[in-house]
Formats: sequence, structure tokens, C-alpha cells
Amino acid sequence: MALVLVPSPDSFLLIRRSDREGDPWSGHLALPGGRREPGDSDLVDTAIREVLEEVGMPLGRHQLAGRLVDVIPRVPSLPPVAVRPYVFVAPSRPPLALNSEVSEAEWVAVDHLLHTGTYRPVSLELRGEIREFPAYHLENSFVWGMTERILTDLVEEFRRSES
Repeated sequence: MALVLVPSPDSFLLIRRSDREGDPWSGHLALPGGRREPGDSDLVDTAIREVLEEVGMPLGRHQLAGRLVDVIPRVPSLPPVAVRPYVFVAPSRPPLALNSEVSEAEWVAVDHLLHTGTYRPVSLELRGEIREFPAYHLENSFVWGMTERILTDLVEEFRRSES
């Protein structure tokens, strides 16, 4: 998984996954990323390849700034995967070319996540039951689940760097 940061203002790339049957994350806001393929030398290569495939943005290893904590689903009905988020820094926002796996992409200002009113619960129906989840509220949607947990790790890194 790739968390791509750009300056002016500091922002990161979010995608909306296309609606696809059998995809438990179908339609969700997420970070670009996917499964490792045999041609990938490591998970950094996987992240770089997935960003290029999903949004047409080339990244290089020289843009790798670090990695965040691995995240696994907390819901037993989801596939047992571990997501390793890598942080990349790009000099600017290139034009994006979305593939069929992505229905939308947007740059979200990190300051928006740092604003106290942005982070609040969202009520969702899962398996016929209404439950509350922590979420980042954006203009027309919200980020929850594994992506929320990854972004919370990023927010904490930004807060530590400001101290």
C-alpha cells in the first residue's frame, strides 16, 4: 500500500475503489495498493507498481520516506491479509490516469485530518447490524476501517513532528 504525499499544501492521495462483485472493500475510500505479484522483488516494488497501475503515477525508490505500522482487518469475515503502508514523497501532483479498479482519486490536505472536527464516529450497517466506527469525514464521504487506522498513524507522525 502506498501513502503518497505531495507539498503545497501537504496532501496525500486517496482513491475510491470501483464497485466489484466479491471485493469486500468495493466502493471504499482507500490508499493505492494491492497484492504482491511474482515479478515484485519486495513490497516496496509492489506499492510502486500498484500506484502506477491504479492511477498512472510513476514513483521511484528514491521517493520512499518510510513505512507505517502494518494493519490487519479486525473483522473475521474479511480476508486474513496484512497491509504494509509505505510513505512516498512526490514533488508535485501529476495528472492521474485511473484504471478500472479506481472510480475516483483526490488529494486530501493533511491539515484537514489534523482538524479536530474531522475525526468522529460514523454509523454503518454491517451484516444487518448498525455499528459505530472511528472515521475521518471528508467533504462528501468518510474514511474508516483499515485506511482510517493507517491515516491515524500518519496523523500521529505529523503531530509528533510539530512538537
